[in-house]
Amino acid sequence: MSADLPAEDAKLVTLARAARARTRAAEGASVRDTDGRTYAACTVQLDTVRLSALQLAVAMAVSSGVKGIEAAAVVTEADEVDVEVVRYFGGAALPVVVANGNGEVRDVVHT
Repeated sequence: MSADLPAEDAKLVTLARAARARTRAAEGASVRDTDGRTYAACTVQLDTVRLSALQLAVAMAVSSGVKGIEAAAVVTEADEVDVEVVRYFGGAALPVVVANGNGEVRDVVHT
């Protein structure tokens, strides 16, 4: 994991990795709300429904009544990550850390 990543964001990567590993999903994601609580999820792929890990993590936060999101992380091997759900709920310039399966940070996308 990147040594210059703030500890709170490194925790998000760790939670996303754990969510992904539990089910061997394609992606794991986690978000931190404006109260400091975290929510982690993995990709859900059914015959008729597909939710990205990030979509599900945001949905879990919203269903818990959060007022806002301040950061997110996605662990994936995919080249691109759709951050639209974070942009919609969290606003502009919210950081989304993108890491590989080993937790190595590939990018920090600002929505």
